[in-house]
Amino acid sequence: MDDLLGLLRIRIKRGVNLAVRDVNTSDPYIVVKMGKQKLKTHVIKKDINPEWNEDLTLSITEPILPFKLTVYDYDTFSKDDNMGDAEMDISPYIEALKMNIEDIPNGTIITRIQPCRTNCLAEESCITYQDGHIVQDVALRLRHVECGEVEIQLQWIALPGSKGL
Repeated sequence: MDDLLGLLRIRIKRGVNLAVRDVNTSDPYIVVKMGKQKLKTHVIKKDINPEWNEDLTLSITEPILPFKLTVYDYDTFSKDDNMGDAEMDISPYIEALKMNIEDIPNGTIITRIQPCRTNCLAEESCITYQDGHIVQDVALRLRHVECGEVEIQLQWIALPGSKGL
């Protein structure tokens, strides 16, 4: 635990226009992987526009790795179907956390990340100061699938006694 910097809370908000993998719908859930860590949301039955509003928390150590988010369709009697994935580099968020930000107004945008060929952003992502925390709202376009996006929010949790940033 000596190399622990803190925790990254990933709020899985919702899926938008996810791929149909059953007759005319899907039963989606999300798996988030970073290094050896693997976390999973609950399954939402029969919904291609699910709302999870579920928090998954990763332990962050050096070096900072990207995380991979994969959407699956839950199947009772067969292997779960892949519904796409997205990878997210958290280094811009970590850099924003390292800035010495004091006395700035609530809602201030610290930085903006534009979608490009090297990231999975569906639209511009803003890192903002909200209610004493630095958060990043993200819409990720899923890869290796015909359609679908996942909306998430990142928030840092500093731990007493951790190395910190």
